[in-house]
Amino acid sequence: MSTSNTTANAYPETRAKNDEVIRKLVFAGVFAAITYVVFTFLSIKIPTPGAGQVSVHLGNAFVVLGALLLGSLYGGIGGAIGLTIADLVDPVYIVEAPITFIIKFLIGLIVGIIAHRIGHISTQTDAKKVLKWVIIATVAGLAFNAVFDPLLRYFYKILILGKPAAEVSFAINLVVTLINSVVSAIIVVVLYEALRVPLRELGLLFRI
Repeated sequence: MSTSNTTANAYPETRAKNDEVIRKLVFAGVFAAITYVVFTFLSIKIPTPGAGQVSVHLGNAFVVLGALLLGSLYGGIGGAIGLTIADLVDPVYIVEAPITFIIKFLIGLIVGIIAHRIGHISTQTDAKKVLKWVIIATVAGLAFNAVFDPLLRYFYKILILGKPAAEVSFAINLVVTLINSVVSAIIVVVLYEALRVPLRELGLLFRI
């Protein structure tokens, strides 16, 4: 086969991959915007004495949903960027922005690995198995968040605010994060199940 024929045959495949990357980047941007809006405008902020505030919000739900639909990299980065920007524009949370990016990206990474590398939800045809792995991945990602988000913020605040203020913040943040995680897990599973078939019919359910 000539070089020109090989190049011609390879071009459609390369173009398809490039188109998919572009679509994923667009979706990642959408999830970044959603997480930003949800955290900034649809959260309940709770002041913590001497340590700023914590928020009841559903931003983590869209980090997880992004990872389920886009995979670890694009889903994790999209959600992490959205919530990090939300921290950066809020004087209370700005010092915690680096921790936010790390934690939220790791949530996406965990969810994506379990859902796609182990559960293969984007190629699985058995709806019950898809639901099982969506639940497992969602619970794993949000359980990680429930433990490590308050824990890392605790040690981070010790360096910035001192131990007494950090301990007050940790206790409240732990309870709030648990509430966020439980509610977010329910919402994620419902939303993914509602979106999976329509997105597949539109050709927007990425095979990961």
